[in-house]
Amino acid sequence: MSYAHLDAYSRLLRGAYESAASGRFWPESPRQLIRASWRRSFDAGIDPEGTSAPLVYDASLITDIRKNHPLQPLLPLMAKTLSGLAEETGHVMIVTDGDARVLWREGNHSIMRRADDIGLATGHQWTEHSVGTNGIGTALAVGRPVHVYSEEHLMRALHIWSCSAAPITDPDTGRIIGCVDVSGTSRSLHPATVALVAATAKLAETELALRMHQRDERLRRRYESLRSRPGILLSSTGRVISGDPAGGLGGRVTLAGTTFAPGQRMILRDGTVALLEPFSDGYLLRPAPAAMPSSLRLSFLGESTPTASLADIERPLSLRHAEILTLLALHRHGLTAEQLSFHLYGDAGNPVTIRAEIHRLRGQLGNAIAAKPYRLTCPVEADFLEIRRLLAGGDPARVAAAYGGPLLPRSESPEIRRERDELEAQVRACLLRRGSPDDLWAYAQTCNGRDDYEILERLAELPPTDLRSAAARTRLLP
Repeated sequence: MSYAHLDAYSRLLRGAYESAASGRFWPESPRQLIRASWRRSFDAGIDPEGTSAPLVYDASLITDIRKNHPLQPLLPLMAKTLSGLAEETGHVMIVTDGDARVLWREGNHSIMRRADDIGLATGHQWTEHSVGTNGIGTALAVGRPVHVYSEEHLMRALHIWSCSAAPITDPDTGRIIGCVDVSGTSRSLHPATVALVAATAKLAETELALRMHQRDERLRRRYESLRSRPGILLSSTGRVISGDPAGGLGGRVTLAGTTFAPGQRMILRDGTVALLEPFSDGYLLRPAPAAMPSSLRLSFLGESTPTASLADIERPLSLRHAEILTLLALHRHGLTAEQLSFHLYGDAGNPVTIRAEIHRLRGQLGNAIAAKPYRLTCPVEADFLEIRRLLAGGDPARVAAAYGGPLLPRSESPEIRRERDELEAQVRACLLRRGSPDDLWAYAQTCNGRDDYEILERLAELPPTDLRSAAARTRLLP
């Protein structure tokens, strides 16, 4: 891009920036990448008049944090590629972790002193939620290399800077573990620098992949020397290395939240049970002996707190978690996050919210909930499902004894409201048609039966000496 083009773009940015900072309509917008980043930054409450990135790591902790980071061995490789450029042209090279916290910095001493003023230094955090639009935070937010030029930054103090940054993904875990960035004054850093930065990130990923394959090969050789222990070989992060030729595990087993005691049972994605055992630097999955898994018991009828019991441990549930379990119990084949979101919230639902709730729910119930799609992996005993079964059998006495009230009466989920109304109507019809006075009286103790006119009229017809008749007549009084 020529200086004339840069000048023209700077004038457009200044107009757009002043409009955005004052909350007015943007007559001329920056490119889509920056426009979207500005919106995220304003939504996060970033002040355009801020002056520095926050310090999140104390200097005394940095050495240990660097030592334990997977990019530590690759720093010489990245420095060899970029720090010469930084030193010669007055730029600074930055390497962060996956949360945009600066761990390493090299480059021109003069420019690093200026970088100190804005917190472009070790221990400071550069997410969009911390400082708004910037090369590091925006690259991590969108998951690809970006160049942020001068007035494209949201904070005015950064307008003398430009930066090119690229995220680094760990091939072992599939997660972004860091970001490499070159920053300098706006005119000295050419937009084409982003290509070199992206190539450096790719070089780091290639080196990480090479080291991963070397670890896999060492683990595979140890495994093959012990033929007496057949099974599926996993890396320490759950990647399938050997023993699954059909690919039924999908290349990875989720180990998050698993306790790695010998003989630990795991529910696999196909619903089968396997034993997880530590093996060298990884794990072995072996078929588990046949055993009846614990049942999940759900008590969701009536006005009391919904509870779930698993392995004889009863857990109170929030309404949202109870709603999710209700839907999974009604759809045993499973539901995606999008389907769960629609059933719970309708068109206003957000699958991201559902995924977060499922993560918290699995913290309570562990492997009883599987993913892709979300489903229950163990036998389920639910009071509302039992009512369905009893209604099919046509025994009003058993229906009345088991029915504790409407299903999750506080739930506004469209799907649960339909199920609740249908159960209520069927229970009421069954009892009115064939229920004894005891059955009608049991229903009259539920929140909906308490003021049910037709039920109370039936009870009021009992002999005057029957206390249930007196109670019903009292409730019928206007």
